[in-house]
Amino acid sequence: MEAVRSALRREGYIADHSLAVAVFLTLRLERPLFLEGEPGVGKTEVAKVIAAAVGRPLVRLQCYEGIDRESALYEWDFPRQMLHIRLAEAAGMPGGGQGETEKVWRERLEGELFSRRFLLRRPLLAAVDSQGPAPVLLIDEVDRSDEEFEAFLLELLGEFQVTIPEIGTLRAEEKPVVILTSNRTREIHDALKRRCLYHWIDYPDFSKELEILRLKVPGVPRELAIRICQFVQRLRREPLYKRPGVAETIHWAEALSALGARSLDPKVVEETLGCLVKYRDDVEVLTAVREDRPYFADLLGEIEAMPG
Repeated sequence: MEAVRSALRREGYIADHSLAVAVFLTLRLERPLFLEGEPGVGKTEVAKVIAAAVGRPLVRLQCYEGIDRESALYEWDFPRQMLHIRLAEAAGMPGGGQGETEKVWRERLEGELFSRRFLLRRPLLAAVDSQGPAPVLLIDEVDRSDEEFEAFLLELLGEFQVTIPEIGTLRAEEKPVVILTSNRTREIHDALKRRCLYHWIDYPDFSKELEILRLKVPGVPRELAIRICQFVQRLRREPLYKRPGVAETIHWAEALSALGARSLDPKVVEETLGCLVKYRDDVEVLTAVREDRPYFADLLGEIEAMPG
């Protein structure tokens, strides 16, 4: 487990022991890993650093409402097929296009049109029918897809094969490393979860978040990094529609660094509040005036009273 943690850290990801165990078992048992948690806690990043650590390409399928198997698997390159037909017609059919020769010519042309040459390989087919080392397949935000697509994924992850009527069945010679992520916008069916190892990624505690921040934004002074993490940790206890994740912490630190800030004060926090909260209602909550001070100024006062 320590070797896994060290490999992930070399790629810039600080993993706790439980996540290292989950990644180790995913690689050893060749089973998909299902990562669930709030947005911005580093689920997608796990797949990226695994790919870098094991030296495999990353293939990413971004799920969305209405995604179907065709857009995830493959499509035929219709414009190129039409161009090929026109070029073939311009060249003319052999034998003047008469009799059996015309039939053979048309069959050959149809075979060419529906060959790998005109196949647009989408992420799932690229992962199953890899032209090189088996990739790391990231199926991101699977909760955004519908139940029909979820059922298709269940079948694919069970067999790791794809049938294309015009070509045949393509099977993975080596199973890809599969990482699925979910932000819990809806519950995923138990059948899909049973195919996977499961791990919940929560918001980090103060020490871990500070370590992440120092690794990702090394140019931020240590005292400012401490105050940033203290403020974000305190902010997550507020009744916000969307609490800031680690990604927001990093973006905020980068913004403060770009502005040359050396400490937190109400003015600089207000100017950069959009790095932390992304919804108008949350902005209104934090900037509501109380006793001639915006609400976030009270939170800032709390952390300024904390020891460095």
